[in-house]
Amino acid sequence: MLASTIGQQLVNGLTLGGLYALIALGYTLVYGIMLLINFAHSEMFMSGAYVGLFTLQLLTNQTVITNATKIVPFLGFLQTTRVFFTSSGFGLLVVFLIVFAIAMLAIGFMGMLIERFAYRPLRHAPRLAPLISAIGVSIFLQNAVLLWVDSKAIPFPKVMPIVDIKLGGGVSISSLQILILVTTLILLALLDTFVSRTKIGKAMRATSQDREAAGLMGIDINSVIALAFFIGPALGAVAGIFSGMYYGSVSFSMGFLPGIKSFTAAVIGGIGNLRGAILGGFALGIIESLAAGFLSSGYKDVVAFVILIIVLIFRPGGLLGESVVEKV
Repeated sequence: MLASTIGQQLVNGLTLGGLYALIALGYTLVYGIMLLINFAHSEMFMSGAYVGLFTLQLLTNQTVITNATKIVPFLGFLQTTRVFFTSSGFGLLVVFLIVFAIAMLAIGFMGMLIERFAYRPLRHAPRLAPLISAIGVSIFLQNAVLLWVDSKAIPFPKVMPIVDIKLGGGVSISSLQILILVTTLILLALLDTFVSRTKIGKAMRATSQDREAAGLMGIDINSVIALAFFIGPALGAVAGIFSGMYYGSVSFSMGFLPGIKSFTAAVIGGIGNLRGAILGGFALGIIESLAAGFLSSGYKDVVAFVILIIVLIFRPGGLLGESVVEKV
């Protein structure tokens, strides 16, 4: 009984940790380059869930397609493609690829716009100014969805058949959890390879180490920062869609708690360190799930932040972070 509980909670924790890791990478990318805690990142996670939801409905829901065609007659072709998207496994795969691509592009460009108009003008201002701007953007995005979309949670359509796979010992994993884990690991591996092996990735690392020196060496600092603000929100959008699929609904307030916890995960792993964000995300997800399984779901948040305090006491820079000397 004990072994099966531990095994099941580990499976659940890895799934949750994958979502935290995707969101935490957005925090750590921006902080590593700009030393800015982008509190609006949690709302871009939420916005990605809504973009994914509406795109999925537009491709698969007959009523939504009919209403959209009345407004934009050009969209009439969706009546034909809907049959293909909903009648076969390959069509469903294509649907999800389109949904994720559109959400990543939309939220990635949103991140770039936010950086251009809310953060770049404050780049040389006191550090508190961009932080307040980030909080302002977060409040604006949350209230925009509240007022312009809906104040109630919207069910996420279940277009994917979910099958439970028995792993033995009373432990099971669903096809949705496998999809989340596999996709998350692929994206994390691609990002790590991109940052460590490509020329643009090396430019990002150079900018993170010394922005002024990187600029003197010919690196376009604005482009590098804009790219970081594209990649982070794009990954957050993927996490938002998976969150909607996993929990069955999306809401205007869904970004707050996962955002805080993902920031916690980034700090635990070492803020500014990509692999630290991944490690912190999975560690926090597993700790939460074990706490929920053996104590109570009401204690999982308490346990998560107690772990954060303990880590910071003994490792102020995080598990994989380094102590940073303040530049004068």
